[in-house]
Amino acid sequence: MNNKTRFWDCSASIYDIFVNIINARTHKALREKMATFFEPEDIVLECACGTGMLTEVIAPRCRELIATDFSERMLEKAEKKCKNHNNISFKLADISSLGFKNATFDKVVAGNVIHLLKDPNEALKELDRVCKPKGKIVIPTYINKQSNKKENQFAKIIEKFGAGFQEKFTFSSYRKFFTNAGYVDVQYIRVEGFIPCSIAIISKK
Repeated sequence: MNNKTRFWDCSASIYDIFVNIINARTHKALREKMATFFEPEDIVLECACGTGMLTEVIAPRCRELIATDFSERMLEKAEKKCKNHNNISFKLADISSLGFKNATFDKVVAGNVIHLLKDPNEALKELDRVCKPKGKIVIPTYINKQSNKKENQFAKIIEKFGAGFQEKFTFSSYRKFFTNAGYVDVQYIRVEGFIPCSIAIISKK
C-alpha cells in the first residue's frame, strides 16, 4: 500500500465531515447540478467515487452504474451508503489505468480527483478511451486558488496531512488545462462554496 492509498483509507471514516459540514454549500450545489446530466438508459462509470457523495445522485438517474475508487475503505463506505440502489457495482480501480474496454460507457464521471493526480492528462486519456462516441465526460474539480493566486487556506492545511493537491487550479487555469489537452467542445459550470469547484462537461466526438 502506497502513502496515497493509506491516506485515503485512513480518511474514509471522517471524509463525510468535509462533505456534509465543512464544504457543504459546494457539495449541495454540485449534487444538484450533477443530477441533471444523466438519462434513464445511461450506462455510467464513476471514477474516484470516494464515500459515495455523487454515487447517490447518479444511481437513481441511470440504468447501470459502475462506481470505482483506489481506496478499499472509501468503496466500503460508498457501498454501505448506497445499499438501497440495486443498479450499482463497486470496483477497486485506478483512474489512470482502467480495466474496461474502449467505448463502454455513455457517461464517465471523475469527481474531485484531477487536481490530485501527478499526470492528469494520462487519466483524461483513459476517461476518453472508455467513453462512447457522442457520450459525455463529466469532471468536477476543486478550485483551490482564486484569480489573485491566493490559495484556499483549508486546502493548504489538508495538503500537509497528505491530500496532495498536485494541480492548484483557478477557474481560468482549469479551462486552459482542457484546451491544452485538445478539448474545445467543453461546457463549464462554476459551483461556489468554501472550496468551490468547476464542472467540465466534455462532449466526445
